[in-house]
Amino acid sequence: MTTQDRGTDPAISGKPTSAARTTLSHIMTGNDTNLLGTVHGGVIMKLVDDVAGAVAGRHSGGPAVTASMDEMAFLEPVRVGDLVHVKAQVNWTGRSSMEVGVRVLAERWNESTPAVQVGSAYLVFAAVDGDGKPRPVPPVLPETERDRRRYQEAQIRRTHRLARRRAIMELRQNRAAEGIED
Repeated sequence: MTTQDRGTDPAISGKPTSAARTTLSHIMTGNDTNLLGTVHGGVIMKLVDDVAGAVAGRHSGGPAVTASMDEMAFLEPVRVGDLVHVKAQVNWTGRSSMEVGVRVLAERWNESTPAVQVGSAYLVFAAVDGDGKPRPVPPVLPETERDRRRYQEAQIRRTHRLARRRAIMELRQNRAAEGIED
């Protein structure tokens, strides 16, 4: 797929996936817990949004705002004392939007056991200018087979997002045409 196929500006040079890849690490404390004594999902989601925003800003070369979170999967509980690593990269780019994939890993702060994946998420960011208007982003250039797979999977997620949005808008229009108020 060329940049012209995606509607991106061919004058903007692409950036490799590794150019914006980032990891944020944080030790979980008692302040981060929920009523069950494990780390609150919202705390993890904030870390996910923070690192994804940093990656989107780095890739786009300026401000980027969270447009949506497609999916946040919690695979294992996170405990007080866990050292959490939140890793993110740009998987796909459009004209002004980017999908950022995030993996969340946790390890005990005082043990030498390997980190375990405890979560994952996909977020869409929109690059904006000083007035909050969309601005163009550089195309992402996948470097590895894994990056190319992520790029292709991101295109599938985008297709599903757009189809879901169209179906919902169509349903709402049909309900409004039938005089049904929500």
